[in-house]
Amino acid sequence: MSFSYYIWYRVRADERETETVIRHMMARLACRSGVSSRLLKKRGEAQLWMEVYEEVADPAGFERLLAQAVDEFDVEMFCADSRHTECFEQTADGVAAQCAR
Repeated sequence: MSFSYYIWYRVRADERETETVIRHMMARLACRSGVSSRLLKKRGEAQLWMEVYEEVADPAGFERLLAQAVDEFDVEMFCADSRHTECFEQTADGVAAQCAR
């Protein structure tokens, strides 16, 4: 079974330095955990960001490595408020499109 993590927060400013730090943190986490990620910004609200981590096989290990990377890169100093983490389980089967023709 795999898990997906969605971590959203508001940054103090949508600046190049902030994005660089977050992307470096995510890259370091990927090297340590083997979990790739994506960084998203909300359309129309550029200061609302989301990190997405998918296919996490070891949630406890991943969460430990994530906390370590966040501390190491001092990510919280770039956030306007706290980071919010949601973890979802993969369901058994995907949904196939069944379009009428």
